[in-house]
Amino acid sequence: MLRPLSRITVRAVPGGPRHIGRITLGPVTLRCRIGRSGITHRKKEGDGASPHATLRAVRGFWRRDRRLPPVTGVPLRPIRPGDGWCEVPGDRNYNRLVKKPYAASHEDMMRKDGLYDVVLELDWNRRPRRQGKGSAIFLHLARDEGGPTAGCIGIFRNRIDFVMSRLSPKTRIVMG
Repeated sequence: MLRPLSRITVRAVPGGPRHIGRITLGPVTLRCRIGRSGITHRKKEGDGASPHATLRAVRGFWRRDRRLPPVTGVPLRPIRPGDGWCEVPGDRNYNRLVKKPYAASHEDMMRKDGLYDVVLELDWNRRPRRQGKGSAIFLHLARDEGGPTAGCIGIFRNRIDFVMSRLSPKTRIVMG
């Protein structure tokens, strides 16, 4: 494993579509995808924007049925068939991992499209959780065709292992 970095940055590409980003890891800059609405200082649930914030990776997940775990300094566990993520403001488990079936609207962590084959939970809106300020800001795989995320950071499949190798719980991800 490469030495984890203390800081990486994610920025929108000036003059381009709002969802085109660049992630800088030390001397290396890679293309990435961010929210369809770009980066905002006023993040709200469902706005499609990535938050202007400094974040940390709390924990990660991977699809054991699709790949080996990435080498990283961030704690990982395999995604289980019953894993979901609650995205309903007002629910007691808003912005938390839940077990399916779950009564409130939730995202399935075992996505068919493979975007969560590797996924990191970032510490956006965790403590305190502010209702409606956005849930599930993840670092996950980008769509092969390069479309936007719903507010997360999307890393292309051929670069995810490199990015994961540079992260630890102490790494600060500066978006803005």
